[in-house]
Amino acid sequence: MPKLAAFPKAFMQALCKDGSMKLSEWIGLASKLDVQGLEWYAGFLEMANERNWAGFRKQVEDLGLVIPMMCCSPDFTHPDAAFREAQIAKQKGWIDMTHALGGSYCRVLSGQRRPELTMDQGVSLAAECIEACLPYAQERDITLIIENHYKDDFWDYPEFAQKMDVFCKLVDRIDHPAFGVNYDPSNTYLAGEDPLELLRRVSHRVVTMHASDRYLIEGTIEDLRKEEGGSAGYAKRLRHGEIGKGLNDYDAIFTELKSKGFDGWISIEDGIEGMDQLERSVAFLKKKIAAHWG
Repeated sequence: MPKLAAFPKAFMQALCKDGSMKLSEWIGLASKLDVQGLEWYAGFLEMANERNWAGFRKQVEDLGLVIPMMCCSPDFTHPDAAFREAQIAKQKGWIDMTHALGGSYCRVLSGQRRPELTMDQGVSLAAECIEACLPYAQERDITLIIENHYKDDFWDYPEFAQKMDVFCKLVDRIDHPAFGVNYDPSNTYLAGEDPLELLRRVSHRVVTMHASDRYLIEGTIEDLRKEEGGSAGYAKRLRHGEIGKGLNDYDAIFTELKSKGFDGWISIEDGIEGMDQLERSVAFLKKKIAAHWG
């Protein structure tokens, strides 16, 4: 049966930029949720000091939780080979961080959708860099998970593999036991595409999932596809919301995942309106998981 983790979506500024929240505070808040794990982020300010890693693992595990997943953002589509080598080295450092925290899954991305890149060029650059990291990950029992992502906060351009056809081409290119997909249904809407169509194309490769929900504040899905699909800024028509009250059809998503034998981690990347919202999202997902796997 899938297990639930929580991610501090509401507190990223505080944990990663201004330091107004300490990780121990987030761990304490999250320990009150009915989840089994915490998804970690490589950019937490306190993670810059490697000597802190073991202590945070102990804090989490002393509360009966684990850190199964690491969220990080390599940029593998830069035209300069030296830049890509530096990104590979960074990714290996994040793999080490995941291993030190007791995790099993470490995110990879393709990189930025630089306008000069053709689809074949970008796919080749990203695949070569990911493949360069896979033996290192496998030696440490880490699976690299590629997400159908939108855009890292610090990038100039959206994700190279944001669009479904590009994402699937990259996934199909990499055949390795230490590689899988982290499926995020909400991000598909930001590409102006159908999350269930994407899921059907990659469900046999999905090993982890991000759970969130979005809702339209105006217009229709067709308006979104025409005006916002693949845009460089978050679609103005879309807002994060409580899981189960937005556009995603979790019954259809879980039916497809169950049919492929999925029983991995589902990390909740929501709760931007506070811990009460996150608690309701946890309750919704637990009910749906029990209905489909229980």
